[in-house]
Amino acid sequence: MATVTRENIGLLNDKITVKVSKDDYLPNFDKAVKQFTKSASIPGFRKGMVPAGMVKKMHGQAIFTDEVIKAVESKLGSYLQEEKLDIFGQPIPLERNENEFNYNAPAEYTFNFEVGLKPAVEITPLESGKTNLTRYKVIVSDKMVDEEVERMQLKGGDIQEGDTIVDGENVVNVTFIESDANGTPVEGGITKENSLLVKYFSPAIVEKLIGKKTGDSIVFQLEGSFDEERLAYILKDLGFDADDKEAARKYFKLDITKVQVIAKKELNEAFFKEIYPNENLATVEDFRAKLKSEIETYWAQESRNALHNELFETLVHETPIELPKEFLKRWLQVGGEKPKTAAEADHEWPNFDHQLRWTLISDKLIRDNKMEVSFEELKEGAKARLLGHFGGAAAGAEWLDSYLDRLLQDEKFVDQTYREMITAKLFDYAETKVNIKEEEISAEEFVKLPNKHHHHHEH
Repeated sequence: MATVTRENIGLLNDKITVKVSKDDYLPNFDKAVKQFTKSASIPGFRKGMVPAGMVKKMHGQAIFTDEVIKAVESKLGSYLQEEKLDIFGQPIPLERNENEFNYNAPAEYTFNFEVGLKPAVEITPLESGKTNLTRYKVIVSDKMVDEEVERMQLKGGDIQEGDTIVDGENVVNVTFIESDANGTPVEGGITKENSLLVKYFSPAIVEKLIGKKTGDSIVFQLEGSFDEERLAYILKDLGFDADDKEAARKYFKLDITKVQVIAKKELNEAFFKEIYPNENLATVEDFRAKLKSEIETYWAQESRNALHNELFETLVHETPIELPKEFLKRWLQVGGEKPKTAAEADHEWPNFDHQLRWTLISDKLIRDNKMEVSFEELKEGAKARLLGHFGGAAAGAEWLDSYLDRLLQDEKFVDQTYREMITAKLFDYAETKVNIKEEEISAEEFVKLPNKHHHHHEH
Protein backbone atom coordinates (compact mmCIF):
# COMPACT_ATOMS: atom_id res chain seq x y z
CA MET A 1 0.00 0.00 0.00
CA ALA A 2 1.48 3.34 -1.08
CA THR A 3 2.00 6.02 1.55
CA VAL A 4 2.63 9.76 1.30
CA THR A 5 4.14 12.03 3.94
CA ARG A 6 4.96 15.73 3.86
CA GLU A 7 7.41 17.83 5.87
CA ASN A 8 8.27 21.52 5.78
CA ILE A 9 11.83 22.30 4.69
CA GLY A 10 11.64 26.09 4.30
CA LEU A 11 9.38 29.08 3.72
CA LEU A 12 6.44 27.79 1.64
CA ASN A 13 8.68 24.89 0.69
CA ASP A 14 7.78 21.25 1.51
CA LYS A 15 9.25 17.83 0.82
CA ILE A 16 6.77 15.11 -0.14
CA THR A 17 7.83 11.48 0.25
CA VAL A 18 5.99 8.76 -1.69
CA LYS A 19 6.59 5.10 -0.85
CA VAL A 20 5.25 2.37 -3.12
CA SER A 21 5.16 -1.33 -2.34
CA LYS A 22 5.18 -4.27 -4.74
CA ASP A 23 1.38 -4.39 -4.58
CA ASP A 24 1.19 -0.87 -6.02
CA TYR A 25 2.99 -1.57 -9.27
CA LEU A 26 3.41 -5.34 -9.88
CA PRO A 27 -0.16 -5.99 -11.10
CA ASN A 28 0.21 -3.21 -13.68
CA PHE A 29 3.68 -4.49 -14.61
CA ASP A 30 2.24 -7.93 -15.38
CA LYS A 31 -0.59 -6.37 -17.39
CA ALA A 32 1.86 -4.22 -19.35
CA VAL A 33 4.03 -7.25 -20.17
CA LYS A 34 0.97 -9.19 -21.30
CA GLN A 35 -0.17 -6.28 -23.47
CA PHE A 36 3.30 -6.03 -24.98
CA THR A 37 3.24 -9.71 -25.97
CA LYS A 38 0.12 -9.02 -28.05
CA SER A 39 1.65 -6.19 -30.03
CA ALA A 40 5.37 -7.00 -30.18
CA SER A 41 6.95 -7.94 -33.51
CA ILE A 42 9.97 -10.13 -32.79
CA PRO A 43 11.68 -12.22 -35.51
CA GLY A 44 10.91 -15.90 -35.09
CA PHE A 45 7.54 -15.38 -33.43
CA ARG A 46 4.12 -14.70 -34.83
CA LYS A 47 2.61 -11.38 -33.79
CA GLY A 48 0.74 -11.83 -30.52
CA MET A 49 2.52 -15.11 -29.73
CA VAL A 50 5.72 -13.75 -28.14
CA PRO A 51 6.33 -15.52 -24.77
CA ALA A 52 6.13 -13.26 -21.69
CA GLY A 53 9.57 -14.48 -20.61
CA MET A 54 11.05 -13.25 -23.88
CA VAL A 55 9.38 -9.85 -23.47
CA LYS A 56 10.70 -9.56 -19.89
CA LYS A 57 14.18 -10.49 -20.99
CA MET A 58 14.22 -7.92 -23.77
CA HIS A 59 12.09 -5.09 -22.35
CA GLY A 60 11.28 -6.03 -18.77
CA GLN A 61 13.50 -3.46 -17.08
CA ALA A 62 12.11 -0.54 -19.08
CA ILE A 63 8.49 -1.67 -18.52
CA PHE A 64 9.17 -2.23 -14.83
CA THR A 65 10.71 1.23 -14.34
CA ASP A 66 7.84 2.84 -16.23
CA GLU A 67 5.19 1.16 -14.08
CA VAL A 68 6.94 2.03 -10.81
CA ILE A 69 7.11 5.68 -11.84
CA LYS A 70 3.47 5.64 -13.00
CA ALA A 71 2.40 4.29 -9.61
CA VAL A 72 4.33 7.03 -7.82
CA GLU A 73 2.98 9.81 -10.04
CA SER A 74 -0.58 8.54 -9.63
CA LYS A 75 -0.30 8.51 -5.85
CA LEU A 76 1.37 11.92 -5.77
CA GLY A 77 -1.32 13.43 -8.02
CA SER A 78 -4.11 12.00 -5.85
CA TYR A 79 -2.43 13.35 -2.72
CA LEU A 80 -2.09 16.87 -4.12
CA GLN A 81 -5.74 16.83 -5.15
CA GLU A 82 -7.02 15.43 -1.86
CA GLU A 83 -4.96 17.84 0.24
CA LYS A 84 -5.91 20.73 -2.08
CA LEU A 85 -2.31 21.91 -2.17
CA ASP A 86 -1.95 25.05 -4.29
CA ILE A 87 1.59 24.71 -5.63
CA PHE A 88 3.80 26.51 -8.12
CA GLY A 89 4.32 24.57 -11.33
CA GLN A 90 5.02 20.89 -10.81
CA PRO A 91 6.76 19.01 -7.97
CA ILE A 92 10.50 18.74 -8.50
CA PRO A 93 11.74 15.14 -8.17
CA LEU A 94 14.77 14.89 -5.92
CA GLU A 95 17.60 12.84 -7.42
CA ARG A 96 17.52 9.07 -7.30
CA ASN A 97 19.26 6.30 -9.21
CA GLU A 98 16.82 4.42 -11.44
CA ASN A 99 19.40 1.64 -11.84
CA GLU A 100 18.33 0.40 -8.41
CA PHE A 101 15.03 -0.79 -9.94
CA ASN A 102 15.21 -4.52 -10.66
CA TYR A 103 12.22 -6.36 -12.03
CA ASN A 104 13.76 -9.62 -10.85
CA ALA A 105 13.78 -8.36 -7.27
CA PRO A 106 10.69 -6.15 -6.72
CA ALA A 107 10.88 -4.06 -3.56
CA GLU A 108 9.45 -1.03 -1.77
CA TYR A 109 10.69 2.18 -3.35
CA THR A 110 10.86 5.67 -1.90
CA PHE A 111 10.61 8.85 -3.98
CA ASN A 112 11.12 12.37 -2.69
CA PHE A 113 9.70 15.52 -4.27
CA GLU A 114 10.03 19.21 -3.49
CA VAL A 115 7.09 21.59 -3.87
CA GLY A 116 6.66 25.35 -3.58
CA LEU A 117 3.39 26.46 -1.98
CA LYS A 118 1.51 29.51 -3.22
CA PRO A 119 1.09 32.12 -0.48
CA ALA A 120 -2.15 33.66 0.71
CA VAL A 121 -2.39 37.12 -0.85
CA GLU A 122 -3.98 40.20 0.70
CA ILE A 123 -4.06 43.07 -1.78
CA THR A 124 -3.51 45.88 0.71
CA PRO A 125 -2.96 48.72 -1.82
CA LEU A 126 -6.65 48.43 -2.76
CA GLU A 127 -7.82 48.86 0.80
CA SER A 128 -9.78 52.07 1.35
CA GLY A 129 -7.75 55.26 1.14
CA LYS A 130 -4.33 53.61 0.89
CA THR A 131 -3.33 54.43 -2.70
CA ASN A 132 -3.26 57.86 -4.39
CA LEU A 133 -2.68 58.11 -8.14
CA THR A 134 -2.96 60.78 -10.85
CA ARG A 135 -4.92 60.60 -14.08
CA TYR A 136 -3.43 63.08 -16.54
CA LYS A 137 -5.59 64.89 -19.07
CA VAL A 138 -3.48 65.94 -22.04
CA ILE A 139 -4.63 69.30 -23.38
CA VAL A 140 -4.82 69.24 -27.18
CA SER A 141 -3.53 72.60 -28.39
CA ASP A 142 -4.23 74.38 -31.68
CA LYS A 143 -0.58 73.75 -32.57
CA MET A 144 -1.11 69.98 -32.24
CA VAL A 145 -4.14 70.19 -34.54
CA ASP A 146 -2.18 72.39 -36.99
CA GLU A 147 0.59 69.79 -37.14
CA GLU A 148 -1.87 66.94 -37.68
CA VAL A 149 -3.63 68.85 -40.46
CA GLU A 150 -0.28 69.46 -42.14
CA ARG A 151 0.76 65.82 -41.65
CA MET A 152 -2.38 64.67 -43.47
CA GLN A 153 -1.91 67.21 -46.24
CA LEU A 154 1.65 66.00 -46.73
CA LYS A 155 0.69 62.32 -46.45
CA GLY A 156 -1.75 62.67 -49.34
CA GLY A 157 0.35 65.14 -51.33
CA ASP A 158 2.21 64.58 -54.56
CA ILE A 159 5.90 63.82 -54.05
CA GLN A 160 8.43 65.42 -56.33
CA GLU A 161 12.07 64.40 -56.30
CA GLY A 162 14.54 67.14 -55.53
CA ASP A 163 18.28 67.45 -55.19
CA THR A 164 18.89 70.44 -52.94
CA ILE A 165 17.25 71.47 -49.67
CA VAL A 166 15.72 74.87 -50.30
CA ASP A 167 13.46 75.45 -47.27
CA GLY A 168 11.83 73.92 -44.23
CA GLU A 169 9.09 72.29 -46.31
CA ASN A 170 11.52 69.82 -47.90
CA VAL A 171 11.29 66.22 -46.75
CA VAL A 172 14.64 64.52 -46.28
CA ASN A 173 15.44 60.84 -45.99
CA VAL A 174 18.38 60.66 -43.62
CA THR A 175 20.55 58.19 -41.72
CA PHE A 176 21.45 59.01 -38.13
CA ILE A 177 24.97 57.67 -37.39
CA GLU A 178 26.23 57.99 -33.83
CA SER A 179 29.56 59.84 -33.90
CA ASP A 180 31.91 62.10 -31.98
CA ALA A 181 31.77 65.90 -32.31
CA ASN A 182 33.89 65.67 -35.48
CA GLY A 183 31.60 63.18 -37.21
CA THR A 184 33.78 60.10 -36.73
CA PRO A 185 31.38 57.14 -36.27
CA VAL A 186 31.34 55.51 -32.83
CA GLU A 187 32.27 51.83 -33.00
CA GLY A 188 29.17 49.78 -32.25
CA GLY A 189 27.09 52.97 -32.17
CA ILE A 190 23.53 53.50 -33.31
CA THR A 191 22.61 53.75 -36.99
CA LYS A 192 18.98 54.57 -37.80
CA GLU A 193 17.16 55.70 -40.93
CA ASN A 194 14.34 58.24 -40.76
CA SER A 195 12.33 60.63 -42.88
CA LEU A 196 11.69 64.14 -41.59
CA LEU A 197 10.46 67.55 -42.60
CA VAL A 198 13.43 69.91 -42.51
CA LYS A 199 11.47 72.41 -40.40
CA TYR A 200 11.26 69.85 -37.57
CA PHE A 201 14.89 70.69 -36.78
CA SER A 202 15.81 73.77 -34.75
CA PRO A 203 16.30 77.04 -36.72
CA ALA A 204 20.10 76.74 -36.37
CA ILE A 205 20.11 73.22 -37.89
CA VAL A 206 17.64 74.25 -40.63
CA GLU A 207 20.08 77.01 -41.60
CA LYS A 208 22.91 74.41 -41.82
CA LEU A 209 20.72 72.12 -43.96
CA ILE A 210 19.62 74.77 -46.48
CA GLY A 211 21.68 74.28 -49.65
CA LYS A 212 22.72 70.70 -48.77
CA LYS A 213 22.28 68.07 -51.45
CA THR A 214 21.73 64.32 -51.57
CA GLY A 215 24.94 62.68 -50.35
CA ASP A 216 25.92 65.60 -48.08
CA SER A 217 26.04 65.33 -44.30
CA ILE A 218 26.16 67.46 -41.17
CA VAL A 219 27.17 66.71 -37.57
CA PHE A 220 25.05 67.87 -34.65
CA GLN A 221 24.25 67.20 -31.03
CA LEU A 222 20.69 65.97 -30.41
CA GLU A 223 20.19 68.41 -27.54
CA GLY A 224 19.41 71.83 -28.98
CA SER A 225 18.71 70.51 -32.49
CA PHE A 226 14.96 69.93 -31.90
CA ASP A 227 12.23 71.38 -29.73
CA GLU A 228 11.33 69.33 -26.66
CA GLU A 229 8.52 67.36 -28.30
CA ARG A 230 10.57 66.48 -31.39
CA LEU A 231 13.60 65.61 -29.26
CA ALA A 232 11.49 63.17 -27.25
CA TYR A 233 10.28 61.57 -30.50
CA ILE A 234 13.81 61.33 -31.95
CA LEU A 235 15.22 59.85 -28.73
CA LYS A 236 12.51 57.15 -28.69
CA ASP A 237 13.03 56.43 -32.40
CA LEU A 238 16.75 55.92 -31.69
CA GLY A 239 15.91 53.44 -28.92
CA PHE A 240 16.29 55.68 -25.84
CA ASP A 241 13.81 56.85 -23.24
CA ALA A 242 12.17 60.15 -24.19
CA ASP A 243 13.70 61.88 -21.16
CA ASP A 244 17.20 60.36 -21.37
CA LYS A 245 19.37 63.44 -20.80
CA GLU A 246 22.64 61.55 -21.31
CA ALA A 247 21.46 60.25 -24.69
CA ALA A 248 20.37 63.79 -25.65
CA ARG A 249 24.00 64.91 -25.33
CA LYS A 250 25.16 62.43 -27.98
CA TYR A 251 26.46 63.58 -31.37
CA PHE A 252 25.22 62.18 -34.66
CA LYS A 253 26.38 62.46 -38.24
CA LEU A 254 23.33 62.99 -40.44
CA ASP A 255 23.70 61.55 -43.95
CA ILE A 256 21.20 62.96 -46.43
CA THR A 257 20.07 60.12 -48.71
CA LYS A 258 17.14 61.74 -50.51
CA VAL A 259 15.57 65.20 -50.85
CA GLN A 260 11.90 65.54 -51.72
CA VAL A 261 9.28 68.22 -52.08
CA ILE A 262 5.69 67.39 -51.24
CA ALA A 263 2.88 69.42 -52.76
CA LYS A 264 0.32 69.63 -49.96
CA LYS A 265 -3.26 68.57 -50.56
CA GLU A 266 -5.75 71.42 -50.58
CA LEU A 267 -8.10 71.68 -47.63
CA ASN A 268 -11.43 71.13 -49.37
CA GLU A 269 -14.46 68.87 -49.08
CA ALA A 270 -13.01 66.29 -51.47
CA PHE A 271 -9.90 65.97 -49.28
CA PHE A 272 -12.00 65.65 -46.11
CA LYS A 273 -14.05 62.88 -47.77
CA GLU A 274 -10.85 61.09 -48.78
CA ILE A 275 -9.68 61.04 -45.16
CA TYR A 276 -13.08 60.35 -43.57
CA PRO A 277 -15.31 58.65 -46.17
CA ASN A 278 -18.07 57.97 -43.62
CA GLU A 279 -18.22 61.53 -42.29
CA ASN A 280 -19.88 64.66 -43.70
CA LEU A 281 -17.24 67.32 -43.13
CA ALA A 282 -17.97 70.42 -45.17
CA THR A 283 -15.63 73.03 -43.70
CA VAL A 284 -12.08 73.33 -42.42
CA GLU A 285 -13.54 73.91 -38.96
CA ASP A 286 -15.42 70.59 -39.18
CA PHE A 287 -12.24 68.83 -40.29
CA ARG A 288 -10.19 70.35 -37.49
CA ALA A 289 -12.84 69.46 -34.90
CA LYS A 290 -12.80 65.83 -36.08
CA LEU A 291 -9.01 65.69 -35.91
CA LYS A 292 -8.99 67.27 -32.46
CA SER A 293 -11.47 64.67 -31.23
CA GLU A 294 -9.25 61.85 -32.53
CA ILE A 295 -6.12 63.38 -30.98
CA GLU A 296 -7.96 63.71 -27.66
CA THR A 297 -9.01 60.05 -27.89
CA TYR A 298 -5.41 59.00 -28.54
CA TRP A 299 -4.04 60.92 -25.56
CA ALA A 300 -6.89 59.73 -23.33
CA GLN A 301 -5.84 56.15 -24.11
CA GLU A 302 -2.18 57.00 -23.48
CA SER A 303 -3.18 58.52 -20.15
CA ARG A 304 -5.24 55.45 -19.27
CA ASN A 305 -2.29 53.19 -20.11
CA ALA A 306 0.00 55.30 -17.93
CA LEU A 307 -2.45 55.17 -15.02
CA HIS A 308 -2.85 51.40 -15.36
CA ASN A 309 0.90 50.89 -15.48
CA GLU A 310 1.33 53.02 -12.37
CA LEU A 311 -1.39 50.97 -10.70
CA PHE A 312 0.33 47.77 -11.85
CA GLU A 313 3.64 48.85 -10.32
CA THR A 314 1.93 49.91 -7.09
CA LEU A 315 0.16 46.55 -6.75
CA VAL A 316 3.30 44.53 -7.52
CA HIS A 317 5.63 46.48 -5.23
CA GLU A 318 3.30 47.28 -2.34
CA THR A 319 1.31 44.04 -1.99
CA PRO A 320 3.15 41.98 0.64
CA ILE A 321 3.80 38.53 -0.86
CA GLU A 322 6.20 35.94 0.52
CA LEU A 323 7.67 33.60 -2.07
CA PRO A 324 9.74 30.38 -1.76
CA LYS A 325 12.59 32.08 -3.60
CA GLU A 326 15.18 29.30 -3.50
CA PHE A 327 12.64 26.67 -4.60
CA LEU A 328 11.46 28.88 -7.46
CA LYS A 329 15.03 29.41 -8.64
CA ARG A 330 15.52 25.64 -8.71
CA TRP A 331 12.21 25.31 -10.55
CA LEU A 332 13.46 27.87 -13.10
CA GLN A 333 16.45 25.60 -13.69
CA VAL A 334 14.52 22.39 -14.30
CA GLY A 335 10.93 23.41 -15.10
CA GLY A 336 11.36 24.66 -18.66
CA GLU A 337 11.89 22.96 -21.99
CA LYS A 338 15.66 23.26 -21.58
CA PRO A 339 17.60 23.00 -18.31
CA LYS A 340 19.19 26.23 -17.07
CA THR A 341 22.26 26.84 -14.97
CA ALA A 342 22.05 28.43 -11.53
CA ALA A 343 23.59 31.59 -13.01
CA GLU A 344 20.91 31.73 -15.74
CA ALA A 345 18.17 31.30 -13.14
CA ASP A 346 19.67 34.12 -11.05
CA HIS A 347 19.75 36.36 -14.12
CA GLU A 348 16.08 35.63 -14.95
CA TRP A 349 14.87 35.93 -11.36
CA PRO A 350 14.05 39.69 -11.16
CA ASN A 351 11.70 39.64 -14.17
CA PHE A 352 10.28 36.25 -13.16
CA ASP A 353 9.66 37.47 -9.60
CA HIS A 354 7.96 40.63 -10.90
CA GLN A 355 5.64 38.76 -13.26
CA LEU A 356 4.89 36.00 -10.74
CA ARG A 357 3.74 38.54 -8.16
CA TRP A 358 1.46 40.09 -10.76
CA THR A 359 0.05 36.68 -11.70
CA LEU A 360 -0.81 35.95 -8.04
CA ILE A 361 -2.44 39.38 -7.62
CA SER A 362 -4.39 39.31 -10.89
CA ASP A 363 -5.57 35.72 -10.36
CA LYS A 364 -6.93 36.66 -6.93
CA LEU A 365 -8.70 39.78 -8.20
CA ILE A 366 -10.31 37.88 -11.08
CA ARG A 367 -11.30 34.95 -8.88
CA ASP A 368 -12.61 36.95 -5.91
CA ASN A 369 -14.63 39.32 -8.11
CA LYS A 370 -15.89 36.60 -10.47
CA MET A 371 -14.62 38.46 -13.54
CA GLU A 372 -15.22 36.84 -16.89
CA VAL A 373 -15.46 37.67 -20.59
CA SER A 374 -18.47 36.25 -22.41
CA PHE A 375 -18.18 35.13 -26.02
CA GLU A 376 -20.32 38.08 -27.15
CA GLU A 377 -18.04 40.49 -25.29
CA LEU A 378 -15.02 38.81 -26.82
CA LYS A 379 -16.52 39.08 -30.29
CA GLU A 380 -17.27 42.79 -29.85
CA GLY A 381 -13.80 43.36 -28.43
CA ALA A 382 -12.22 41.59 -31.40
CA LYS A 383 -14.32 43.68 -33.78
CA ALA A 384 -13.15 46.87 -32.05
CA ARG A 385 -9.53 45.72 -32.46
CA LEU A 386 -10.11 45.21 -36.19
CA LEU A 387 -11.71 48.63 -36.61
CA GLY A 388 -8.79 50.16 -34.72
CA HIS A 389 -6.40 48.44 -37.11
CA PHE A 390 -8.20 49.06 -40.41
CA GLY A 391 -9.78 52.39 -39.47
CA GLY A 392 -13.38 53.55 -39.31
CA ALA A 393 -13.83 53.05 -43.05
CA ALA A 394 -14.08 49.30 -42.41
CA ALA A 395 -17.14 49.71 -40.15
CA GLY A 396 -19.69 48.99 -42.87
CA ALA A 397 -17.55 46.78 -45.06
CA GLU A 398 -19.13 43.49 -46.16
CA TRP A 399 -15.93 41.50 -45.58
CA LEU A 400 -15.59 42.52 -41.92
CA ASP A 401 -17.95 39.94 -40.36
CA SER A 402 -16.60 37.01 -42.37
CA TYR A 403 -13.01 38.05 -41.59
CA LEU A 404 -13.93 38.33 -37.91
CA ASP A 405 -15.48 34.84 -37.94
CA ARG A 406 -12.24 33.42 -39.36
CA LEU A 407 -10.18 35.16 -36.69
CA LEU A 408 -12.40 33.74 -33.96
CA GLN A 409 -11.39 30.27 -35.13
CA ASP A 410 -7.76 31.16 -34.36
CA GLU A 411 -7.00 29.97 -30.83
CA LYS A 412 -4.02 32.31 -30.46
CA PHE A 413 -6.05 35.36 -31.49
CA VAL A 414 -8.93 34.44 -29.18
CA ASP A 415 -6.57 33.85 -26.26
CA GLN A 416 -4.78 37.17 -26.81
CA THR A 417 -8.08 39.07 -27.09
CA TYR A 418 -9.43 37.37 -23.96
CA ARG A 419 -6.29 38.26 -21.98
CA GLU A 420 -6.48 41.90 -23.05
CA MET A 421 -10.17 42.15 -22.15
CA ILE A 422 -9.97 40.41 -18.76
CA THR A 423 -6.96 42.59 -17.89
CA ALA A 424 -8.92 45.72 -18.86
CA LYS A 425 -11.76 44.61 -16.56
CA LEU A 426 -9.27 43.99 -13.78
CA PHE A 427 -7.83 47.50 -14.03
CA ASP A 428 -11.29 49.09 -14.35
CA TYR A 429 -12.19 47.40 -11.06
CA ALA A 430 -8.91 48.39 -9.38
CA GLU A 431 -9.44 52.02 -10.42
CA THR A 432 -12.59 52.12 -8.28
CA LYS A 433 -10.57 51.06 -5.20
CA VAL A 434 -7.93 53.83 -5.25
CA ASN A 435 -7.98 57.62 -4.95
CA ILE A 436 -7.46 59.25 -8.34
CA LYS A 437 -6.96 62.97 -8.87
CA GLU A 438 -7.25 64.56 -12.31
CA GLU A 439 -4.49 66.86 -13.56
CA GLU A 440 -4.25 68.74 -16.85
CA ILE A 441 -0.92 68.53 -18.62
CA SER A 442 0.63 69.34 -22.00
CA ALA A 443 1.71 66.57 -24.37
CA GLU A 444 5.34 67.70 -23.94
CA GLU A 445 5.08 67.40 -20.15
CA PHE A 446 3.28 64.06 -20.38
CA VAL A 447 5.97 62.34 -22.48
CA LYS A 448 8.63 63.51 -20.00
CA LEU A 449 6.93 61.97 -16.98
CA PRO A 450 9.15 59.43 -15.14
CA ASN A 451 9.17 56.36 -17.34
CA LYS A 452 8.12 53.51 -15.06
CA HIS A 453 5.93 51.75 -17.56
CA HIS A 454 7.91 49.09 -19.38
CA HIS A 455 6.38 46.04 -17.70
CA HIS A 456 4.08 43.65 -19.47
CA HIS A 457 1.01 43.18 -17.34
CA GLU A 458 -1.41 40.96 -19.16
CA HIS A 459 -3.15 38.35 -17.09
